[in-house]
Amino acid sequence: MTRTVYVNGQYLPETEAKVSIFDRGFLMADAVYEVTSVLDGKLIDFEGHAVRLKRSLDELDMAAPCSKEELLEIHRKLVELNGIEEGLIYLQVTRGSDGDRNFVFPSDDIRPTIVLFTQNKPGLADSPAARKGAKVISIEDIRWGRRDIKTVQLLYPSMGKMMAKNAGADDAWMIEDGYVTEGTSNNAYFVKSGKIVTRPLSTDILHGITRKAVLRMAAEAQMEVEERLFTIDEAKEADEAFTTSASAFVMPVVEIDGVQLGDGTPGPIAKRLREIYLDESLKAAI
Repeated sequence: MTRTVYVNGQYLPETEAKVSIFDRGFLMADAVYEVTSVLDGKLIDFEGHAVRLKRSLDELDMAAPCSKEELLEIHRKLVELNGIEEGLIYLQVTRGSDGDRNFVFPSDDIRPTIVLFTQNKPGLADSPAARKGAKVISIEDIRWGRRDIKTVQLLYPSMGKMMAKNAGADDAWMIEDGYVTEGTSNNAYFVKSGKIVTRPLSTDILHGITRKAVLRMAAEAQMEVEERLFTIDEAKEADEAFTTSASAFVMPVVEIDGVQLGDGTPGPIAKRLREIYLDESLKAAI
């Protein structure tokens, strides 16, 4: 089925969607993005993604292409037009195009480009991968320093995914100055003696929307959480580990650099947090 996508105010068949070859998102990676999950035809944590989108735009001094209310309507319309029950909505905003290639930002009267499309993902909530658990490897983190801004500069994370695939793993955790920063597209955690450990927020990692929700739910469930720097060796000695992201929710990790965690199956805390997150998120979905 041909998807209906949204480009600069128009709902179009994906085969007819176009942006300028001079768009700065294409030429300079001068763009930000968000990914919102859809479960039971409803949006998961839309408010959090809208707030983070505004922050990313503000940090880059980029104009918002529309209001939050208009953005919500676009999301809902795409869900309806594409019949999405379980899946994802990808949103990208670029600084637009002034008709040529130039390192200098275009003038303020140049409108930003906004693109949204859906991905149909049946079984997103009841994921076989989550039941099995993920294997990760560690790699050096050589990304730019403002990882808290959700830009489309995803070349190195993509290379990291390929490094993992080539090593027979599912993902990679990145390391900088001896400490784990995050996964290629997720926040990273380990569990030792019942305590959840994860890196604190800073410009070094993405301020995950799912991370925020999961840590809140963990606290409400009386789970102990410690936000601090940690090494990959600490994680290898953990009882269990997991990642969080908008597209995979809570994903158990069962192996790090070939070292099995626990009995090699998803741990109880990761499984419980996934259950709580899906339950509470569905109740609050819009």
